Amino acid sequence: MNSCLPFNPTGMQRKWEKRMESINDASSAVIAGEAAQSRSSSVLGGICYENEVPPFVDAELTRLYGHIYSSLPHFRICGALEEGASTYVARSGERAKVVFLFQRRGYEARVLNEGIAIGAEELQRFADYMFSTYDALDLISFHAVRPDTQGLSYPHQRFNCLEDIVLTMPPSQAAYLAGMGSSTRDYIKRYLNKVKRNCPSFCHRVYLNDEIEEEHVREIMRLNRARMVEKGKAPGIGEDDEQRIVQLMRECGMVSVVTIEDRICAGTVNYCVGNNYFLESIAHDSRYNDYRLGTLCCYLTICECIARGGNEYHFLWGKNEYKYRLLGIERQLDHLAVYRSRRHLVWHGNEALKNVAAAYKRKLQLWLQDTQDNAAVHMAVEALRRARRLRRIDFNSLS
Repeated sequence: MNSCLPFNPTGMQRKWEKRMESINDASSAVIAGEAAQSRSSSVLGGICYENEVPPFVDAELTRLYGHIYSSLPHFRICGALEEGASTYVARSGERAKVVFLFQRRGYEARVLNEGIAIGAEELQRFADYMFSTYDALDLISFHAVRPDTQGLSYPHQRFNCLEDIVLTMPPSQAAYLAGMGSSTRDYIKRYLNKVKRNCPSFCHRVYLNDEIEEEHVREIMRLNRARMVEKGKAPGIGEDDEQRIVQLMRECGMVSVVTIEDRICAGTVNYCVGNNYFLESIAHDSRYNDYRLGTLCCYLTICECIARGGNEYHFLWGKNEYKYRLLGIERQLDHLAVYRSRRHLVWHGNEALKNVAAAYKRKLQLWLQDTQDNAAVHMAVEALRRARRLRRIDFNSLS
């Protein structure tokens, strides 16, 4: 039965309570665990390398998906492979059609691939394989993917969790500029001419992999943090994240730097996977606000990617105006939870309720973004902040 469950916490809970009355005995039963030995099976057209990532996976992930968050360097550097990853491969003839890395923890298998599209047939075949191979498995979870769930025979929950803003790159830099709106073309030309006229030492350079200097990456990160503080926002990149970025830069990095008088004034930190590019961070020195250096540097970065024969430029998440100005198109990324059966969904009701809560939280975040200029919203946010401060007060200390 095709079942994409609606997000109605109250109604869902009532249904679960009724179902629980009829399956009390079953819900208290212990699910038998599968054998501990490694499996390698070709059932249903797939094969699993248990607790193993074969050498061929690196190139196949790049060929199939070309996405930084579905690449072996990312998995390795973020530590996912240290936690015991297995590999699922489905082939069409001798050619791999699907490669998923996943981790099993108790009743759940969590797929590590993110940012990718998953076809209906691929999704159904993977779910069939997993549930038939692992007797103790009740739930398969995907995060930040674009799945086709039409016809999926298992009960499932799906909700939007992120967006990826993507530019499909035109064949030439001239075609890219021509494809922009007239106001954006004028914007680019006006500010580029202005900065070159007023700052004769203006220079734009691009560095790849081993050419990248760690100081360049860290300086762009520092400028980014400074800009966040100026805007009253918490910096999104911590020390651990920065170290991870530096490591990834050495394997699949591209740093675009604007200098004036030999000092970094703007830059972008990017990844390259196959023919696709991914923006990790962008920043500029606020002393050059009048030149719109951040947007100019991003534009010059994209022009370089076009010159190198790039297919897509991913601005990733964050609905910043400059991404749309530079012709990015929004793609929705969803969280997907697939259950073995409705009975297993009931057994794991807490997990399902967490998904419901996450879906509503995401909707609230999007609503706040869309109405950020609304005075009533500002009042509500400020009231929420005050309420949080009150909860932190130790009232015993006031007596």
